[in-house]
Amino acid sequence: VQLQASGGGLVQAGGSLRLSCATSGFTFSNSAMSWFRQAPEKEREFVAAISRSGGSTKYADSVKGRFTISRDNAKKTVYLQMNSLKPEDTAVYHCAARFDLSSSPPERARQYDYWGQGTLVTVSS
Repeated sequence: VQLQASGGGLVQAGGSLRLSCATSGFTFSNSAMSWFRQAPEKEREFVAAISRSGGSTKYADSVKGRFTISRDNAKKTVYLQMNSLKPEDTAVYHCAARFDLSSSPPERARQYDYWGQGTLVTVSS
């Protein structure tokens, strides 16, 4: 199983980035996908999740209206479009996967089975 996150970088406040997470080794179309982030000296926190079909999404309140999660089952890839970035969005962003046939993707980290290595997003003020 592999989850390879990419697309992080340094951006000014108000800017945008698009993260990608390319996957292999499991049945992507039967899996809920999510993004979590961890800032220095802080706990890992939920950012967004999407159901296997893409029909249901969930967001942390802190990113609602600014971030959009999406997926391409043919490419086995999940994305996170991040707009209006703020310095407090600075963190390492991890994608995660869970075999889940339901229409409601989980929000708790412990519910996810597979994790990527993360990509660093730095937002300067």
